[in-house]
Amino acid sequence: MSEVKLAAEIRTEFGKGAARRTRRASKVPGVLYGRGSNPVHISLPGHELLLALRTPNVLLALDIEGRTELAIPKAIQRDPLKGFLEHVDLQLVQRGEKVTVEIPVNATGELAPGNFLLEHVLNTLPVEAEATHIPESVTVSVEGLEAGASILAKDITLPKGSTLAVDGDTVVLQILSAQAEEPAAESDSAEGDSAQA
Repeated sequence: MSEVKLAAEIRTEFGKGAARRTRRASKVPGVLYGRGSNPVHISLPGHELLLALRTPNVLLALDIEGRTELAIPKAIQRDPLKGFLEHVDLQLVQRGEKVTVEIPVNATGELAPGNFLLEHVLNTLPVEAEATHIPESVTVSVEGLEAGASILAKDITLPKGSTLAVDGDTVVLQILSAQAEEPAAESDSAEGDSAQA
């Protein structure tokens, strides 16, 4: 996992007006918290932060007034229409420290022949990992599975150094039988239409 270096500035103005001014300056307001310290209000360069957040659970090395702090994103607010970053919550971490994060679950392979659907019960898997070695994702094979099959959290091989942070019997993926539409329903509605005419 790579570190992304960003320059952060301490924010002294708060409220909606101050946040709007920060965003107009192509920066994103945020708050940095954790390790028992008081929350620190910061602003981050918008474009660089947007690129960094493309990597799930990215490790950020923040340069704040000459000192470097490590942090991971915990909550990201985006504009619902335009998608730009509105605010970010970051959690302070230290090298060697274990943190709980959610990593994306990617399915690979072809299901058995037939009319089957793959359902992601969980899109992300909660795991505990060392802050500087957070896995980007986990890949699960569904090769040859049929309806009724399911993959539990404990069935997934985790990257080295990671442990489950959820009950092992939690269903992550399951295979369903695709329901064919009943043709009778169409003929009933057609009869109803002709009756109304």
